[in-house]
Amino acid sequence: MISTNQFKNGTHIDVEGRIFKIVEFQHVKPGKGPAFVRTKLKRTTDGAVIDKTFRAGEKFRPVRTETRRMQFLYGDGADAHFMDSETFEQFTIPEKTLAETLKWVLPSEEVEILYVDNQPADIQVPSAVEMAVTDTEPGLRGDTASGGGDKPATLESGVTVRVPLFVNVGDRVRVDTRSGAYVARA
Repeated sequence: MISTNQFKNGTHIDVEGRIFKIVEFQHVKPGKGPAFVRTKLKRTTDGAVIDKTFRAGEKFRPVRTETRRMQFLYGDGADAHFMDSETFEQFTIPEKTLAETLKWVLPSEEVEILYVDNQPADIQVPSAVEMAVTDTEPGLRGDTASGGGDKPATLESGVTVRVPLFVNVGDRVRVDTRSGAYVARA
């Protein structure tokens, strides 16, 4: 059993027969009354995020998780198709549950699939990825008074991020996948 004082971001727990991933949590000790834990949980079946409060010390069934290396083949609008690189077995995961992470993955790229109780549930992407800029406005000298500034740029996966004015079409940029922020030119 896993207790509320053993919570970590990314841990999977079973709450009332449903499997949730802990997105964030906060231990609260009010001046009056018992302590409790305020959490933000993401349901693994459909990706819905809910807020839930538990009593301190409450126990839950831990969920067995493992990661396997797979190849992302393509997304068809409804499902994301993957292939096991060793057995060549193909399977799908609904795109709506992977919407946040799938935008950082290109077709034919190797990814780590998170299995929750032997069922594929999520993609684990690195904290930063490198992608080429496919579309952006040219940055002109003198666009800003202070020398800073940014502009929108579309990356090869189709996601739009804010980049500095000196980035041009064809440049490779490094982007933080957690915040969607530009990190550096690669």
